[in-house]
Amino acid sequence: MAIFLMGKHGYARGVIRIMKQVLIKKGQAVTENVPAPQIEADKVLVRVVKSCISIGTEMSGVRASSVPLWKRALKEPEKVKKVFDMVAEKGISQTRELVKGKLDTGSLVGYSAAGVVIGVGANVRDVKVGERVACAGAQCAHHAEIINVPRNLLVKIPEAVSFEEASTVTLGSIAMQGVRRAHTTLGECFVVIGLGVIGQFAVQMLKASGCKVIVSDLDTSRIEMALKHGADYAIQPDGTTDAEQVARLTDGVGADGVIITAAAKSDAIVSTAFRMCRRKGRVVLVGDVGLHLNRADFYEKEIDFFISTSYGPGRYDSIYEEKGLEYPVSYVRWTENRNLQEVLNLVAAKKLHVMDMVSKIYPVEEADTAYESLKTASPKPLMVLLSYPQEEREEADVVTVAAHPTQKEKIQIALIGAGGFAKGMHLPNIKQLGDLYQLRGVMSRTGTNAEAVAKQFGADYATTNYEKVLADDAVDMVLIATRHNLHADMVLAALGAGKHILVEKPLAINAEELSRIELFYREHRDAPLLLTGFNRRHSRYLQEIAKHTTARQNPMIIHYTMNAGYIPLDYWVHTEEGAGRNIGEACHIYDVFNFLTGAKAVSVSASSIRPNGAYYSAKDNFIATVTYDDGSVANLIYTAAGSKDYPKETMEVFFDGKMITLNDYKSMKGYGVKLASIETKGSEKGQLEELEVFGKAIKEGREAPISLWQQVQAMQIAFAVEGQL
Repeated sequence: MAIFLMGKHGYARGVIRIMKQVLIKKGQAVTENVPAPQIEADKVLVRVVKSCISIGTEMSGVRASSVPLWKRALKEPEKVKKVFDMVAEKGISQTRELVKGKLDTGSLVGYSAAGVVIGVGANVRDVKVGERVACAGAQCAHHAEIINVPRNLLVKIPEAVSFEEASTVTLGSIAMQGVRRAHTTLGECFVVIGLGVIGQFAVQMLKASGCKVIVSDLDTSRIEMALKHGADYAIQPDGTTDAEQVARLTDGVGADGVIITAAAKSDAIVSTAFRMCRRKGRVVLVGDVGLHLNRADFYEKEIDFFISTSYGPGRYDSIYEEKGLEYPVSYVRWTENRNLQEVLNLVAAKKLHVMDMVSKIYPVEEADTAYESLKTASPKPLMVLLSYPQEEREEADVVTVAAHPTQKEKIQIALIGAGGFAKGMHLPNIKQLGDLYQLRGVMSRTGTNAEAVAKQFGADYATTNYEKVLADDAVDMVLIATRHNLHADMVLAALGAGKHILVEKPLAINAEELSRIELFYREHRDAPLLLTGFNRRHSRYLQEIAKHTTARQNPMIIHYTMNAGYIPLDYWVHTEEGAGRNIGEACHIYDVFNFLTGAKAVSVSASSIRPNGAYYSAKDNFIATVTYDDGSVANLIYTAAGSKDYPKETMEVFFDGKMITLNDYKSMKGYGVKLASIETKGSEKGQLEELEVFGKAIKEGREAPISLWQQVQAMQIAFAVEGQL
């Protein structure tokens, strides 16, 4: 049951488990019921009251989604290249599933909303349940009943400001950043080109800054609104006399600056803006326009040209936006969060007039009508809002996608974490092993993704709550494919629920987590099976190699090179969520060593290079050597500094006067030993075989395909290496 409390503003607040979400599919807006998000440590859960449709940004996305793929491909060749690169790396089948999934899911839309806090993450200290807040961010402030918002993309709404006004905060902040980039002073004259919502906000902010304002737009109704809100003059743009009109209004001097808030492909807008300016004037680009510049337009006057990045400093900085690290006010006076708050302060002070710009408010159930009006209405609305139901109601825990008869002879499997790898690899493999598995549920952090993936792969239900999956008595096994820092706790929870587990590597990200898992198995002899996703040992290549190394008479030497490739240091795998590439990826190779030797590790040594500058990490470029109690020595070279032209993974195994080489799980060769003939076009690293052998072990009541001590040892080696890097 959903729980609600009524606040003094008349809103309802509480927990909604199923919510309405607006998506764009093939050029049309659709409202779907999807699982609501769960609260996260660095975020705030908000029940939306009103959200604002950005006519410019959102409608361009709507139009783009209606264009056939082949036409989009012609316009965006860089994306075509990405697809071909994906095919080369992942194969046609995995790429096809990923592309299909993306198209079927649809696009999330919206980036400006207002509502009430219904949950606060553990790391957020200054926000309380029940507070009214305005939210920003294309990655979070969607058109949905419930949104999960990072702390720095959320501000409290002043008492005098309504939800309707506050829902436009993001557009106001975009305008504010443009005005700040203009470095205005009292008495200066500025031109605003383009009088959509952002342009209207810019006009009002310039007037509040003590500037004279000239406006330019093809729509006379928008000019009238700007004049109503304080603009001093208006010009009629004709493409030829625009600069002359501005010159006449400024006694031949020209404008001190121009703020471009228009959106058009034409290069003429920027050229016109340069010509409108006085010598040493400045132009600020906020909108999306053509940028093939004519040097003479700005060189002779020494014009300053500024780009305004969205809501302000902090935008596109993941540490600021996602982790809540605020910039010191003495060094960065106006961040995106402070801009958002100041917009609301100006609204409260009646210096920004928002509601004049709102053409209509639609219930979220009529989002399709709202978007259609933006495409076809004449004159086009300036701004429309969506409204969300606030009445108390009961909700279920999950979205039922389809009701399939339970086939008891099959393992009922549920997926926890439906990211790219799960969608491109695990789920197609589960589908291929349809005689062994039946997909029952899909859990993902975002409800839209959970529902879309469940539909695509034929699951019964979708949810954002993994505890729901664990409470499902029909589920025999879970496949955990979340961010690395969640693995251990989810494994322990699943073990406690009596579920068999396939967990993607790493099993744990530190020794304490690993010890808790070991302790569980010591205390529960009849515990479910656990398999870490060390898939390589299950590949046909390593299975064949092991047939020969198992019969050796002497210790062996293994030399493995992982030409891992570069990943930017701000990517999640380098953060606490990923624990770094040694723990998060190299553990695969430590398991390969364990598998081929079958022995206990007795010593681990590691050393790394210290790259110049901050481009490479020492933890991405290292050599690790493991010595085993049978005398074998295994060596790993792991590097992010190698060439893309060289295979990603190669291995050489030396034993008993013999040698075996492995080339990227595509081919292998024996020297002094006859190997089975295996050669594949793509890298076959055993993911399908892993699922197959684990399923058979569950059905036949056998032990897990990898003994617990070997799973633990692979992680212990990783931790030992990490301590030396």
